[in-house]
Amino acid sequence: MSHSANPSANSSVHPGSAYQLRCAPIPLVRIGLVGLGQRGLQTLRRYGDVEGAQICALASLTAEEVERGNALLAESGRPRVRTFVGEEAWREMCALHDLDVIYICTDWKSHARMAVEAMRCGKHAAVEVPAATTVDECRTLVRTAEATQRHCFMTENCCYDWFALATLHLRDTGFFGTITHCEGAYLHDWRELFSEGHESARTWYRQSCRHGGNPYPTHGIGPIAQLLRFHRGREMGTKTGDDAKAGDRMHHLVSMTGQADGPDSLLGHANHTLITTERGVTILLQFDGTTPRPYSRIQSVSGTAGFVQKYPLPTVHSGTLALMGEAAENHLLRSMTDHAARLWLEGKEKGVPNAMNYAMDQRFIHCLRHGLPLDIDVYDAAEWSCLSELSRRSALEGGARMDIPDFLHREE
Repeated sequence: MSHSANPSANSSVHPGSAYQLRCAPIPLVRIGLVGLGQRGLQTLRRYGDVEGAQICALASLTAEEVERGNALLAESGRPRVRTFVGEEAWREMCALHDLDVIYICTDWKSHARMAVEAMRCGKHAAVEVPAATTVDECRTLVRTAEATQRHCFMTENCCYDWFALATLHLRDTGFFGTITHCEGAYLHDWRELFSEGHESARTWYRQSCRHGGNPYPTHGIGPIAQLLRFHRGREMGTKTGDDAKAGDRMHHLVSMTGQADGPDSLLGHANHTLITTERGVTILLQFDGTTPRPYSRIQSVSGTAGFVQKYPLPTVHSGTLALMGEAAENHLLRSMTDHAARLWLEGKEKGVPNAMNYAMDQRFIHCLRHGLPLDIDVYDAAEWSCLSELSRRSALEGGARMDIPDFLHREE
């Protein structure tokens, strides 16, 4: 991804910041994987296709889970690895001296403390979404990354969706003019989890439904944040007249959560959060996991010169274009030229189950092996994840305004 960021251009970034953090290149990235539920096993499978990365240790709550992981490694021709079992297994793994990354695929309430411990132990952290569930956890993630100078990568795969990657190119070519409004969402009918899923899935479903705000904001906000260059770009937060180079940040939000089926029901708790950025762009985020609405992340971008949207049909509109469906998709695919976009195309050509996961994994390891700043840094992890608590607080207070912290700049 091309952020075109220059830390020296943002003079208010304090010494010791983790902004545009570069660490020593790692020729072979040695990974310890924590959590072997559905997402953890998916990660274990995917990393068999990532050059320059090796799963070297597994940690999970039960012996059955780690054995399942080792069996999967053996099936794919990879060596069995060390295993750690129990409530504190992840701590034992973090203390190992021959790992570079702790990859966290556990329940989201444990994400922040595990990532913090990994960084304190000198490891880079890769953590599933959201990286944290409270504003205080977000601040701790940031301060730990700054103190240790270790990466904290939130594995938000939707930033590597083909449509999201194509919009970055459109922004850089000036297609949108001035971007005025964006919409993102996570609309996914989870009701079958309650009736058919494992107990852990049912617990997760209940927690999400009764969260009170948007418990899963990163799928919607991630691609928008990359597009608007949150905490990146020259003369961040000022009206430069050059939207392709200027950065921005989320300034405040208001949020509402419906309870049409009753506050004690597991149904009908859709959340709508309206965010205003420092540069005056509005963003609408939606979350709904409890109704039959078709799957959608919306992904719409409105500008003074052009408009695009992914769901329900890819759409491209401007003064000279009016494309929908396959024609719009083909037009956008032709605009995918940077490294992350080429990785998505490579994954698609290889027929991998999920090309955006492929692009995310390959790009993450590429940056570590070459000592490059990450596409998604600890400030992204904090900015996007903090919306979980802030949307909840706003909704519980009747749509009250909530200011969004500026995690990049140290608060004295």
